[in-house]
Amino acid sequence: MKTKQEETDFEVRSLDTMCINESELVHPWWYNFKYAAVGVIFGIVFIKAEIISWFRIQEMFKLQSFHMYGVIGTAVIVGAISVFLIKKLKVKTIHGEEITFTNKKFNKGQIYGGLIFGLGWAITGACPGPLFAQLGSGSLAIIVVIASALLGTWVYGKFREQLPH
Repeated sequence: MKTKQEETDFEVRSLDTMCINESELVHPWWYNFKYAAVGVIFGIVFIKAEIISWFRIQEMFKLQSFHMYGVIGTAVIVGAISVFLIKKLKVKTIHGEEITFTNKKFNKGQIYGGLIFGLGWAITGACPGPLFAQLGSGSLAIIVVIASALLGTWVYGKFREQLPH
């Protein structure tokens, strides 16, 4: 049974940028190459599936095409099935660590953040996932969006304590 202090500490930590499932293992720097390789493959899939297309994203927001809703819906279904299987089969990480899932409390800051995220997505035609795929495909104007995303992240970190959580 957790004490009130342990629950409060957990809730506060869950708001931080640190991952609750953060690995305790320390890996050599070159382990990051495997993540870069997966990122490149993921970027190629984004490009080929037209997920990074500004026109596809505008079609979605104007309710003119099912393409992006199909991609997002498929991702949600695959994610839900994956989480179910991880929980059911008690799957561990490739390094043998336990994978845990924890509930988070809803707060009004998620509404504001979602609105800002959606507005930025609609205006720029880019969510954070494909930004670097867009840059890699030659869309140099996306540098402005990447810089804005980094600035927004910095501003959030700077004023986090004053924002509604």
